[in-house]
Amino acid sequence: MKPPLPEPLQTRTVDSHCHMDIFTSDGPAGSEVAVVLAEAASVGVDRVVQVGCDIESSRFAVECANAWPGRVLAAIAIHPNDAARLEDLATALEFIDELAAETRVRAIGETGLDYFRTPESGRDQQTLSFREHIAIAKRHNKTLMIHDRDAHDDVLKVLREEGAPDQVILHCFSGDEVMAKECVALGFILSFAGTVTFSNAPKLRAALLQVPLDQLLVETDAPFLTPSPYRGRPNAPYLVPITIRAIAEIRGEDPEIIAAAVSENATRAFGPF
Repeated sequence: MKPPLPEPLQTRTVDSHCHMDIFTSDGPAGSEVAVVLAEAASVGVDRVVQVGCDIESSRFAVECANAWPGRVLAAIAIHPNDAARLEDLATALEFIDELAAETRVRAIGETGLDYFRTPESGRDQQTLSFREHIAIAKRHNKTLMIHDRDAHDDVLKVLREEGAPDQVILHCFSGDEVMAKECVALGFILSFAGTVTFSNAPKLRAALLQVPLDQLLVETDAPFLTPSPYRGRPNAPYLVPITIRAIAEIRGEDPEIIAAAVSENATRAFGPF
């Protein structure tokens, strides 16, 4: 069952990571995307970053961003789990490199490392893909958006070896307090999803307290990671206010200040919508 609309934020803000292609069916310019964007805007979330994970969804992201100027921007990549099993990774990476030249593509991601779903046999190819995405981000002067699951040390190792782009976002940050401090010191932006509201995430909430306001983003990762008390139901950008209010409570700050910081940080990371 779809969660109800939350109380609107008074400060306009951003869902920094969403997959509308998964939960809409009539295309990037269709009426279903229009409804998603309208519902989000009705509660103060007036901009969305649509994220690609393979060739098809990356193409969707660009078409969606072109169809909704002022509302949607695109991030494109081959997801690390997909990269590990592709027979022709080189061709897929060439496609991402070409698409990265599009004006409304503002981030290369989600890329990175995932040791939860990828067995050890696929990790060399996954790491190769991550390195190539870092190069693409640098070549096109785009923000790097990182997926990191159970691979914290190696993600940072690869970034040190390759040299991080000017702007790096840790999507759906899942590290602990120590990793948060290290990422903050490196100048990275940490993006928090509905997982920060889960009862089994005290380490994540401790990590959140280490993040300065100017290095903080909030995302849905919709349709996944729906915040409590609606965990298990479909997620969508209109639920960002729930996560923002939870973050504000954890940090002892005003939700409107969090919303304003997220908006400002998203503009710095992705440029104007």
